[in-house]
Amino acid sequence: MPQLSQRSTIYFDPDMHKALRLKAAEENRSISEIVNEAIAMLTAEDAEDIADYDARTSEPGISYADFVKSLKADGIL
Repeated sequence: MPQLSQRSTIYFDPDMHKALRLKAAEENRSISEIVNEAIAMLTAEDAEDIADYDARTSEPGISYADFVKSLKADGIL
């Protein structure tokens, strides 16, 4: 039978822990549910960032030195 959850110890800043406990009580949810939801949201954002990065890998790049030289050549610097 697959394991449905994994136990872990997390140390929170005391004020953040209080806020989390209050939120959990107000929403009638567990702290674990809230933390899992937050991690899922962060992971989804990471997946979007990775997809965006992968979509742009074929774009031409420019080094910082070349960019500064182009600014100077254009009279911006």
